[in-house]
Amino acid sequence: MARRLQVNKISKRRAKSKVRTKKKDPIFVDGQRPRPMYVDYKDVELLKKLTNRQGKIISRRKSGCTAVSQHAVTRAIKRARFMALLPYTGE
Repeated sequence: MARRLQVNKISKRRAKSKVRTKKKDPIFVDGQRPRPMYVDYKDVELLKKLTNRQGKIISRRKSGCTAVSQHAVTRAIKRARFMALLPYTGE
């Protein structure tokens, strides 16, 4: 009985929270938003960084993009897929 109580106490401890740094938008140039917001669909290296192994577009939370730049990235990825520069599915 005493052993069971001890196991429960250990498992209920919380891990220390890590300090998160704010992610930088990969589209910004020198910390400034390019105006007009445009992501070149021919820049395959940048677009590959913003897709995962399965070929899906990475979410804003993971990539660190703002809403405006995420819309531009999505538009560029879809154009690159249509032009056969990026695959619709992963490897």
